[in-house]
Amino acid sequence: MSREALGVAVAGFGWMGRVHTQSYLRVLHHFPQLGVRPELVAVADEVPGRAAEAAAQYGFTAATLDWRELAADPRIRAVSIAAPNFLHRELGVALARAGKHIWIEKPVGLDGADARAVAAAVHESGVQGAVGFNYRHAPAVAAARELITGGELGTVTHARFRLLSDYAAHPQGALSWRFERARGGTGVLGDLAAHGVDLVRHLLGEITALVADTATFVTERARPTGATAGHIRAAGGELGPVENEDYVSSQLRLASGARVVLEASRVAVGQQNNYGFEVHGTRGAVAWDFRRLGELSVSVGDGYQDLPTRTVHVGPGDGEYAAFQPGAGIAMGYDDLKVIEAYHFLRSVAEGRPYGATLDDAVHSARALDAMAESVGTGGWVRLR
Repeated sequence: MSREALGVAVAGFGWMGRVHTQSYLRVLHHFPQLGVRPELVAVADEVPGRAAEAAAQYGFTAATLDWRELAADPRIRAVSIAAPNFLHRELGVALARAGKHIWIEKPVGLDGADARAVAAAVHESGVQGAVGFNYRHAPAVAAARELITGGELGTVTHARFRLLSDYAAHPQGALSWRFERARGGTGVLGDLAAHGVDLVRHLLGEITALVADTATFVTERARPTGATAGHIRAAGGELGPVENEDYVSSQLRLASGARVVLEASRVAVGQQNNYGFEVHGTRGAVAWDFRRLGELSVSVGDGYQDLPTRTVHVGPGDGEYAAFQPGAGIAMGYDDLKVIEAYHFLRSVAEGRPYGATLDDAVHSARALDAMAESVGTGGWVRLR
């Protein structure tokens, strides 16, 4: 089929910039019906040599230290923003106003004001905007949503969402931008709880009020001596304070009347990407663990008490699973979820209407995170406005 070429660029080439790039390269393999063909035009990263290395490895035609060159390049129609949080607002607003469609990583800035500013620029400019809430794209999550919205669980009564990891548990982890208020924002709230809020909304509906508690358990870290990527260690350097949260727990009230417990930690020793949920209703329950990406635990029927739980392996017919595998029980991975995300973004650009998570979803998530921070300050419940 004939496809229109779409020039794309990537701003920020740490791990997430690499994942976005690989998704552009793979997307037509899995979604040949897509009406556009992404072409890697340029990559920008302020760390000397990083963009040039990315261009050589992946085939970008240009590499630059300055993301502003992406805004001025007429060959570029869409940009992935995978830079640190404190740059999200500046890049997002400028690129949208330059007429570029944007695929931006969560949490879209440092707070709700940043997310709203980027969303406003997208709406005012008439471009498409996608956000990196990748866990909602797991086929098992799509299957769970069908069970919930289809009434298989009855009326949802309560649920638990967890995002527990150990990537910041080591006391010698470097004091990177992630641990600073001015550059990282709200710590584990923006990093992990943002995903949890999106999953709650995606599966169960709007949050009306919440109460939260946070803590910082590793209070000092060594400053790195050079550029950082990922979660490197920096033993022996000058110590500086960790300014944001390692841990958050929150109770949520939903518009439906359901109650939710959301917990996130970046210092949970012994837990590696323990992300998932358990949703309970008046007639059944469903649970998902990211580490067993293609499985659901399902308990439905008319028994109420002593109802058995079965493991369901998702397959074709669940979300976008069929684009990757022909039959149930064949494993998918994290990078596949980002390919699905790329497909939704590029389809939005091709058809001029949103698919997948949007900047409005980012605004809703940021509103809940702001409310959590407010609740910690006041010690009480906060209604979401």
